[in-house]
Amino acid sequence: MKDGTKNELVNAIDFPKEVLLNLPKITLIGKTHVTIENHKGIIEYIPERIRVNTTIGVVRILGKNMIVNSIMTEIITISGEIMNIEIMV
Repeated sequence: MKDGTKNELVNAIDFPKEVLLNLPKITLIGKTHVTIENHKGIIEYIPERIRVNTTIGVVRILGKNMIVNSIMTEIITISGEIMNIEIMV
């Protein structure tokens, strides 16, 4: 099925795109907490930089004193002083 057809179907069904298309969902709370759903694993993890693989590319989080609070099959939660979030396709 083509991507355009998938998007039309998702819009018609009125179901969350991230679920049907396996897209990452990134939630930022203030500057101290980020959650990434539908990830493919951690690529790099140091207190100043965390890189997470997703279906659309690598999500790079830059900051200070960052830690991974939890990592489950579908969800990663990170806390610390978050300065920047980038999606590298």
